[in-house]
Parts: sequence; C-alpha cells; structure tokens
Amino acid sequence: MSTEPLYLKPNVRIEGLVNQFVAWTHVYTPVSGAMNLANLLLPIMDSYVQRPDVHLAAVANPKMRGGFFINAEASRVDEVRDLRDRIVRDESAAIAFAAAVKNAEDLLRAQATGYDLSPLYAQLPPELRGYVELVYDLNHQPTLRFLEPLLYRSAVHRREREAIELSLDDGSEPPFILSTPRLARDGHLQLPLPLDHTGIDELFALRSTPQPLEQVAKALEITGAEQEATLRALLTTESTLAPDRHIDSGGRIRYFGHACLLLQSPSTSILVDPFISSNPAAGDRFTYVDLPDRIDYCLITHAHQDHVVLETLLQLRHKIGTVVVPRNGGGQRQDPSIRHYLERVGMTVREVDDLDELPFDGGTIVSAPFFGEHCDLDIRAKSSYWVNIAGRSVFVGADTSGLESHLYTRIREAVGPTDVAFIGMECDGAPLTWLYSALFTQPVPRKMALTRKLSGSNAAQATGILKQLGAREAYVYAMGQEDWLQHVMATSYTPESYQLLQVAEFLDTCRRDGVHAEHLLVRKEMRW
Repeated sequence: MSTEPLYLKPNVRIEGLVNQFVAWTHVYTPVSGAMNLANLLLPIMDSYVQRPDVHLAAVANPKMRGGFFINAEASRVDEVRDLRDRIVRDESAAIAFAAAVKNAEDLLRAQATGYDLSPLYAQLPPELRGYVELVYDLNHQPTLRFLEPLLYRSAVHRREREAIELSLDDGSEPPFILSTPRLARDGHLQLPLPLDHTGIDELFALRSTPQPLEQVAKALEITGAEQEATLRALLTTESTLAPDRHIDSGGRIRYFGHACLLLQSPSTSILVDPFISSNPAAGDRFTYVDLPDRIDYCLITHAHQDHVVLETLLQLRHKIGTVVVPRNGGGQRQDPSIRHYLERVGMTVREVDDLDELPFDGGTIVSAPFFGEHCDLDIRAKSSYWVNIAGRSVFVGADTSGLESHLYTRIREAVGPTDVAFIGMECDGAPLTWLYSALFTQPVPRKMALTRKLSGSNAAQATGILKQLGAREAYVYAMGQEDWLQHVMATSYTPESYQLLQVAEFLDTCRRDGVHAEHLLVRKEMRW
C-alpha cells in the first residue's frame, strides 16, 4: 500500500449498528432494546419474510411514510430470513428477558394490590431475578424498577452484536432507521467493531490529520484486499476543512439544521443536539467541514432518535470534550439512561439535573426543565438549556412544550432574562404507540394513543414561552423538514399542515409584538 498521507472525504457517513439495525437509544439500551427486538423488530422481519411485496408497496406509498416496513427488494428475502434466524439464535437471552417482563407485569397486576410485595420476588421469572426491584408509587400502583447498570453487564446486552457501516453520502435517502436492517450493499463497508472502538476516532480525525492507508486499515482491523479498496474510496489527498470554522472575536451561532446549533466564542464551542448533513456537495448547508477543531461541550436535550444521533456523534467523538445529558429517573424502561448509553459507545459524559450550572471561560450552561413531548410518560431524561456565551443569553428549548407557561417564569426568575430563544413547534406529533408500543405489555387503546402525542409547542404555547422568558429574538427550529434527516424523521408537511400554520401564527404574533422571529430551515448564521 502507498504511504501517501490521506484525508477523509467530506461526505463519509457512519451508522452504528446492533444486529444490523441502527443502534438508536431504544435499540441499544438493555431493557428497551430487548423489548424492541422481541416486540417490534422480529415481528417486522417475520412480516417481511412472509410478504415482501406488502412492505415494498408500503415503502413506495408516501402516505405510509414512517411506517414500520422493511425497505429492501424482494430478492433479499433470504438475507432477512437469515438475519432473523441468527438473531433468534444469538439473542435468546434478550428475547426471554422481554417475555419475562410481560410475565412479571401480569403477576403484579394480579397480585400486587397495595400490600407487601416481598412474597412476589420468589414468583418472578428467573430472567429478572436480581435485575429488578418491585415497588409501589404513593398511589399504591406497582411497577418494576430495572437495575440498568447490571443489565449492561448481562447476557441481555451483548457487545458482539455491534458493528459500524461506512459509506459515501451521494444525496440519496437511506432506509428508515426504525424499521430497516442494514444489509450488505456495494460501496458500503460493514465492520464488526464495537461502537467504542478507537479506530473510529482515528478514521474521523483524518479530516484534519492525514495518515497513510495502511495505518487507517490497521486502526479499523481491515486486512482483506476488497475491504481495503472500499476503504480507499472513502479517502482523498485533499483537505476540505472550512477556513472560517473558528472565530476570533464576539460570538456566533450557526444553525446546522433540525435541532442542531453551534454556539461559539473565541475560547469555547458548544454543540447542541448534533445531527449534521454529510453532503457538502448540496451547497446549501453547513456540514462536518464547518465545525471547529474542538467542541468543548455537546448538549443533548433528550433521548429521541433525532436528538441522540449516533451517525453524527461517532464522527465527532474524537473532538468532543464533554457530552452533557439530562439524568434519567432511574429504572423505568421508557426512560433509559442517556449517560450509560453514550459512555458505552465511547463518549465522555456528564449528567445534569434541573438548574445545574456548568461554568466555562466567559459564560455558563444551565440545564432547565423540559415539559411535554413524551406522550405523558414518566420520562425524566429531558432538558432544555440556558447558555450565556459572549455576553448573550440563549434559551435552547428543543421540543419542550409551553403547556405550563409559568415554568418559564420560574426559569427566568432562576437564571435571568433571555436574549434569544430557540423553540421547537412540531405541535402535532406522532401518537404514543409510534415510538413506545414495544415497551407496553398490554394493548394500548387507539383512542388513548391518539390523545397522547410526541408534540412540542403550538403558537399560543410558543408565545407564552417567549413572553415569560422575556426574549426579544425567537427562532422556530427542530421541525424535521430538512431532506437529509428523513431516514430518521420521516416527516411530511404540506403548506396546509397544522404545524406550519401554527408556525405562521406564531411569527405573526411576534411581528405584532415587535419581536424578531424566523422559521429556520437548512442553514443560518448569527453574529454579534
């Protein structure tokens, strides 16, 4: 092999995989991962194997966008069947664990009536013994509390199932991550590496520091000529970093699309909910080449698949100082620990509670409460952030809902007024069962699911947030409209969509109130 130093091409993509499915939070974490595998992914594969034509027809129908269908040609049915059989064989502990959760909840429904729970431990399925505590809430409702750190060290969570897939972004849309396994494809390099493998960092450090092909191949444990050739196609002799990726005075906010913001001063860089396009050829967006050489803090607002995005985090891991995440409630399967998840994929993580402060050179980060957008489930791992940087205060709301406007009065009393507010207005989100159905052990009535949605603020709620914070500048973001994130979001708006009509109403209200407001899409830069 040549000793010529090589850089990474700017349009390289990576996906972290578990059993060839994208390793987002509910697939990777032990309890939700076992239940999604048993109650969602295996049934999807069974359905595809039986009727691949139904899946292909659904994928081709725009009205079925975001449905749980496998996007693979009928000719690949044998590959999906083999994957399904392999998973059933190798993941027997996880599948049995998911069944045991249902049996244990049946036990609690039948016998936990407000009296002593201790006799029920002996009746628990063996797969749960030592991994759960039986508890009541103050209304005497029983539940299982899972010991998540122990389960990461059990047979339920096998590191051998992990892999990465590398490819070039040609502008086409990848298959939907919640339903389609990553099957072998020409030009895609699938490597059986754990997600915390140091070779991943060495690969993405090539954007700024070139290395010979031989060294890169060694770092990724590649030995075969075919894989080496595929790897070489990901590399180039030219550096592509943007010369204006740093600033030397004042402050700057760059909008990278969806909920991703980069806040910069000359000494500090803070990235929020990173989900970054890897297609600089599009020419209309910021991409990885526009990021600074170091990111001091990466703030994560919550655990949904469009806010904890491994395809971005794995690319940036080598340059991130600390990932800041909200602390979960501890033990509820709908509320897995983001810290445990990201630590196991190699990140340095700090957990925060409401109103925890992280000072940095010339400013501070304050975690703030986050209401709504989780279908009224008891989920604590969610946080908005208030950031004071380069003399300006910025509220980063993500999908938090203004359903209780007094909350933002309290936030203002605690941290002070806000100059700029970023507010998500996906105000008619998917129903409860779209994201959480696999975690339930009893059917959820459709009418109930439709009343409990993954919704952020509507116009009135966003206006309330703005007024209570005292902000004079507002930006609507996190709407899922950018084309490069549809394999994660699967959103589909028209000009008549309720969400966009609510955005327009909010912007009109801001104009009448003398507040500068914009609806962000694709790219934006603010300097002061």
